[in-house]
Amino acid sequence: MPGGAEDAYDVVVVGAGVVGCAIARALARHRLRVALVDAADDVGEGTSKANTAILHTGFDAAPGTLEAGLVRAGHRLLTAYAAETGIPVEPLGALLVAWDEEQRAALPGLAAKAARNGHRATRIVGADELRRREPHLGPGALGALAVPGESIVCPWSTTLAYATQAVLSGVDLLLGCRVTDVAPGSRAGAPHRLVTTRGPLTARFLVNACGLGADVFDALLGVRDFTVTPRRGQLLVLDTYARPLVRHILLPVPGPLGKGVLVTPTVYGNVLVGPTAEDLDDRTATGTTAEGLAGLREQGARIVPALAEEEVTAAYAGLRAATGREDYRCAAHPALRYVTVGGIRSTGLSASLALAGHVLGLLAECGLRTGPERPLAPVRVPNLGEAFPRPYRDAAAVARDPGLGAVVCHCEHVTRGEVRAALASPVPPAGLAGLRRRTRAGAGRCQGGHCRPALRALLEEYGKGAGTR
Repeated sequence: MPGGAEDAYDVVVVGAGVVGCAIARALARHRLRVALVDAADDVGEGTSKANTAILHTGFDAAPGTLEAGLVRAGHRLLTAYAAETGIPVEPLGALLVAWDEEQRAALPGLAAKAARNGHRATRIVGADELRRREPHLGPGALGALAVPGESIVCPWSTTLAYATQAVLSGVDLLLGCRVTDVAPGSRAGAPHRLVTTRGPLTARFLVNACGLGADVFDALLGVRDFTVTPRRGQLLVLDTYARPLVRHILLPVPGPLGKGVLVTPTVYGNVLVGPTAEDLDDRTATGTTAEGLAGLREQGARIVPALAEEEVTAAYAGLRAATGREDYRCAAHPALRYVTVGGIRSTGLSASLALAGHVLGLLAECGLRTGPERPLAPVRVPNLGEAFPRPYRDAAAVARDPGLGAVVCHCEHVTRGEVRAALASPVPPAGLAGLRRRTRAGAGRCQGGHCRPALRALLEEYGKGAGTR
């Protein structure tokens, strides 16, 4: 670990979620010495791995906010980036379904709000058209606001693509590296000194992309602008047999208590129901509750009654960073040569590339001179989406590599060749959970019950473990 002043990084980004990885990737365009640091043993281990996997247009953000502008720009940027790198995206469109007269009366106002956010393609549809578009909806739906452009996306591949491109372009990825203290650098330009569980680090500029821990990291530098409240969202994953029951992203009409529960397909061929919204004190409380899951089951069956007959294959919970303001909390601190990227809620995936560009501007306010841009190393992530060709179906690919025809996870049709490639990649998984996010192995009906021994054997044979990449 380079810890001396003469070994100082130009920029250290703390937090390797989807936003931190996007920032590191943006910095890698310039001839800077950059480190991406995270306490976990893999990228995307926090909020980024447990969300609703929707690529938002930003139609319903609070107009005029930083979030609204960045989500709108991020949607365009990530859509193009996904096509370039192989991240699966399906532009299904969304329907905000009105179930009573009060909700139906709110639809014109939501359309006007979307227009103020630059999304003028929304349209109010009546009950008959809604029923044609979603024939399995429950009784009583009165109409909806149709929102074209809303898409489903693979959040795991997105984070991995950013991290891989950053690493291949020269960024040092330091995992299992918790920052425990920071000695801020002097105004004269002496670097910050970070105390970590892997030894000291020095940095001329710092970026806080710590998600749920953003306020805690702020405090290490004497900044106290906001407090993070962890907001838990529990979700149900329904089996692939449920997929034909849902054609669009089905959103609730927001009410006084928030946005409510949605029903959406996933790029993996499942259906998601959720999330709940529970403000907690514990920043590690990612467990599900019987009460929360029962409530989701009930609400999902009210929206699409046939879902009540479908099997639940998984349930999970993620924590979002609520700060008491309906906007991101991004700020430059020029005197400290420090940028905070806080309050990044569920739209962080959609806004990630635009957020990265915004952070480069904040670093410039702090005095960072990036110099000219250079090309990034090209990257192509493995396809995890059901709407796109999977390796086991590609006869030519199997002929080139017989491992791509040897299925080890039969629920998700993941092959030995895919697992081997993930374990030999520039940002390999540290364990089975990370392998699951790179290949879908263990994510199906049996949740790894049958394939886990084979996956463990492959992990021991090919795995590199965590650490500097």
